Parts: sequence; structure tokens; C-alpha cells
Amino acid sequence: MGLSSFTTHPSDAVLPLSKKPSPHHAAFGWCSRCHKDHRLEEGHARKYAQQLMKELETLKRIDFECIQELVDPRFSTDYLFGEALGQMFGVLECEDEAGNIVVLRAFSCQYNAVWNVEGWVPPVFDVDAYDQIMVPGDRAIKELTRKMETLSPGAEDFEKFKLQRKRISQSTMKELQALYQLNNFRGESRPLTDFFKNTNGPPTGAGDCCAPKLLQHAALNNLRPLGIAEFYWGKANRSGTREHGCFYSSCMDKCVPILGFMLCGAKL
Repeated sequence: MGLSSFTTHPSDAVLPLSKKPSPHHAAFGWCSRCHKDHRLEEGHARKYAQQLMKELETLKRIDFECIQELVDPRFSTDYLFGEALGQMFGVLECEDEAGNIVVLRAFSCQYNAVWNVEGWVPPVFDVDAYDQIMVPGDRAIKELTRKMETLSPGAEDFEKFKLQRKRISQSTMKELQALYQLNNFRGESRPLTDFFKNTNGPPTGAGDCCAPKLLQHAALNNLRPLGIAEFYWGKANRSGTREHGCFYSSCMDKCVPILGFMLCGAKL
């Protein structure tokens, strides 16, 4: 699959949990095709997530398979305890066509400005196409910002540059969002924007969370999802809603609107 994950034979799978996983720690959403919720519970994913926590704690980096001489400082977990604060990590327990257990790992959004890290599932879009849009757009916005900093607010040129910056920002965002094509387990694909038509558009970060990344990779690689678990690692966020080492369900504003479609067709 072009992804480093670990696979076990069915006889080596972990034993069932002692009690039914909480439905609050699951990926779920309304499916307009089936007119019902599709829900993926934890399964055994929490155990695999706890294994991942131990690796993060012990190795203190996310490029687990990199030899010591080639360790990239960008992938140190120190990043998660600094000014950038922590972020979400997720584990998806799957079954391949031969009945083997495959465990996929994801981090939300970018890790220290990097989208792709070996051993982790990729984002749901093509990174090269993303950069071709983002880099020139970001360059133009920064140039206009520098020009504005030399002028007084309210000045004619200041307002002109401000409007240009806004238009470039909006245009760039629309082009980036168009790259997000979500897939489900029926072989269907829909653009991210389809799920936020009655709003002001997809919220920032929609499609970049762990659950969409994990389900997208599973759907594209003929893997049947069995369970999912997501946890926060690092310094608590500013609002205090995410704390180090705690498990959380998929977010309501960004993930729930799209996960019903993404889970459609999965034999849950």
C-alpha cells in the first residue's frame, strides 16, 4: 500500500475489550444516501492507540522507522509541547481481504508544516497540487501585507491592498478546497464542499482530521474498518478542550458532516 503499518494474523489479534466501547469515542455521521447514521465504534483501536502513545513517549519523535543518523528534528515530539501546542492522533483498526489485521496511524493536519511522514497515512488531497496553489497565493498575500504595513489604515492604497489581499485569500481557499475529494467504501467520491453547502463553506481544517485521513486510506486500499480511536498528545489547547493523553470522539463541526458519507458501504 505504500504505507508503513503493522499487520497481524487473526489469531494474534488482541482479546475483546472487557466492556463495550463508549459510543462517544467513535466516528459517525448522517448518510443522505442511506438516510441513517453510520457509526464506527472503538473496537480494539484503543489498545493500538495506547501502543502508539508508548512509542511517542519512548522515542519522542514520530518518524519511528528512521535510523538515528537520519533523524529529522522537525519530527521531534518536543514540537507538540511548545508554542504550536499539541494535536490529535488517530488509529484505525482494519481487516484486509485476506483477513489480516492492519493498523493505520494518522496525525491531524500537518506535523510541523509537513503533510507526509513515512509510516502515517497521507492527507486526502494531492500535496504537490496543494503546494502549486498555496505557495504563490501565500507569497502574494505576504507581499500585500508588507505594503500595507508601510501605510496608514484608511489610506487609499491601504484599502486597495487590503481588498486585493482578501480576494486572493478567498480565491486561494476555494482552489485548495476543490482538491479535497472524499471517498467512501462504495467506490464513490464527492468534493468536500458538497457537505457544507448550507454554511459559509467548510470550516478551517475540515478533511484534515485523523478520521477522514484514516477512512480515506482504508477505502482506497480495500481495507474494512473495524475500530477507531483518536487522542490528543502535547500541550493543552488554548480553550482547554483538549488535554494530553485523553481520547476524544470525532469533532462535530468538521468531521461529523462528512463521516456518514465516508463510512457508507463499509461492512461495520
